Amino acid sequence: MKAGIATLGCKVNQYESQVMMETLLAHGFEQASEGEQADVFIVNSCTVTATGDKKVRQTVRRARREHPDAVIILTGCMPQAFPEECEAIEEADIVIGNSNRSGLVDYIEQFMRRHQRIIDIQPHGSTYGDECSVSGMNERTRAYIKIEDGCNRFCSYCIIPYARGRVRSRSLEDIRKESERIGRKYREVVLVGINLSAYGSDIGTDLLEAVRAAASAEGVERVRLGSLEPDLTPDELIDGLAGIPEFCPQFHLAIQSGCDETLRRMNRHYDTAQFRHVCEKIRATFDNPSVTTDIMVGFAGETDEEFAKSLTFAREIGFARSHVFAYSRRKGTRADLFPDQVDEQTKSRRSEEMIRATSESAAAFLHSQLGKNVRILAEREIQPGVFEGYTENYTPARVQGEALNGRIIEATVAEVCDGYVLCCAK
Repeated sequence: MKAGIATLGCKVNQYESQVMMETLLAHGFEQASEGEQADVFIVNSCTVTATGDKKVRQTVRRARREHPDAVIILTGCMPQAFPEECEAIEEADIVIGNSNRSGLVDYIEQFMRRHQRIIDIQPHGSTYGDECSVSGMNERTRAYIKIEDGCNRFCSYCIIPYARGRVRSRSLEDIRKESERIGRKYREVVLVGINLSAYGSDIGTDLLEAVRAAASAEGVERVRLGSLEPDLTPDELIDGLAGIPEFCPQFHLAIQSGCDETLRRMNRHYDTAQFRHVCEKIRATFDNPSVTTDIMVGFAGETDEEFAKSLTFAREIGFARSHVFAYSRRKGTRADLFPDQVDEQTKSRRSEEMIRATSESAAAFLHSQLGKNVRILAEREIQPGVFEGYTENYTPARVQGEALNGRIIEATVAEVCDGYVLCCAK
């Protein structure tokens, strides 16, 4: 039988989709190729925004049109957070949440026997659970390893604690074993989680030990981290990471706003002074690191003065790359009920201003790389003899050579182009 999958959302979802596909392959399924009819089709959903929910519905309905005879499965964050809304998506034969995907094959077999719709969304447990590991990430040249699930932060705009439950960490031994399997094929691993910075807080360890466990695996030459919380990135963590040769000095710190008043309404657990300190510590500790971020504009109650503060702060920090997005009201969150919601026209204008400012700092960062000696993980051949990939600090790079795919290439940055650097291999 052929199985297909559509993944919406974050790197954690991508990892979990790979787990589900490998589970099906281990039970005799084959992965359907592009355009091929599937017997089973999974939609792994994201529910960060209301727009995301709309996309989930569209994806399920498209799956039904394109695979009319398939068993359609809806899983992921949207069913977990909004079970009634997902039950109403009639095109889905099986609807399960994040907590009970280990029974995926059993659900499929049960539906095929009885041909009765299955809706089963279980609450999250208090421990990480017994999720399978992965052997890789399909055709990618780096692999994700999920080491943490859940979030205890309850930012006022975010539904994820309801979709993912509380913080649950994977054991160091489990991380080490999966890294060893990954290291047989991949040179780089990326540790990901819903609140990655909270890793280990429930089992008596910490993120630094997780990086050490992943880096200890034979074959792993680079270890990268997903998004970090500024208030959970202490000096001791930064100093410890600097002592791990395999660690890639790219820090994604989600600022969300550069205005303290806005951050308080968001229920973020830091202020701009603490964020600035973390950035300064990173830049003082590492040689040629990058700091990337997410910035929200138009949050409930954000005044012109508050936005101006956020814009100024973003310029002062000088991010290497920024994801700028407008606040989207989310049912079930406290911020959805806040007064003084910002109109869409103002959000659009502020987005454009913030994108212009952060694009300037991104261009400045690229120019700062000129003449640097770098190591590029060649990920894809974009034209004969030209490979594209990323440096240690996640600068997009291109380099010429033969049969470089999947290899780490030592090179020198020779030229800055539109959104990437051109390098000469040594």
